[in-house]
Amino acid sequence: MFCAVIVAAGSSRRAGFDKLAAPLAGVPVLRRSVDAFVAAGCAAVVVVCPEERWQAVGLADASFAVPVLRVDGGAERQDSVEAGLNALPAGTRWVAVHDGARPLITAEGVQACLAAAQQTGAAACAHPIVDTLKRADAAGCTLPEKVSRDCLWGMETPQIFDVALLRRAYSCVSEQGLVVTDEVSAMESIGVATHLVQGGPNLKITLPGDLELAELIWSKRG
Repeated sequence: MFCAVIVAAGSSRRAGFDKLAAPLAGVPVLRRSVDAFVAAGCAAVVVVCPEERWQAVGLADASFAVPVLRVDGGAERQDSVEAGLNALPAGTRWVAVHDGARPLITAEGVQACLAAAQQTGAAACAHPIVDTLKRADAAGCTLPEKVSRDCLWGMETPQIFDVALLRRAYSCVSEQGLVVTDEVSAMESIGVATHLVQGGPNLKITLPGDLELAELIWSKRG
């Protein structure tokens, strides 16, 4: 059984507004993410978010073909992910962890990542870095250092795993007192490599301009 945990417990401080409740082509950003995982064939979706956001985006009154439920998040992202994992239905074999602020993920992108995970146990959407990279000092001035972009990837979500492997990884993170910002980093704590999958335009809404770009991409898809 394939299920999803959508992490949407953040405060949206950098955006200056609740980016997860903001409309993307008339539908809240968070709802777009939920819809993609329902369309991808998930047996259940766990949304980790405050009750106020759950109400604000209309999920409390929405009807889906599969169970979509809410749980509270924690102090750190990894705490929110663990809360979502604890709410998964019995019998879950594969779990996708997704940032609710990535509303451009498609059902096809989810399924491609799932197929890779089923081959290797661990897969994540990502994109190869194509920009020239520079390191700067605290004042924002470039340093005379060549930073190679060879084999560098920008991580995205969903990140999909055998649920037993991911639970073991988070147990290790907790035991060692580590702080991780994504599940690939958690898997590294137990020595498991993650296969990377390019899933198409999949930006994260962080700043107001990101929402405008997402609107443009969405309109081109339509």
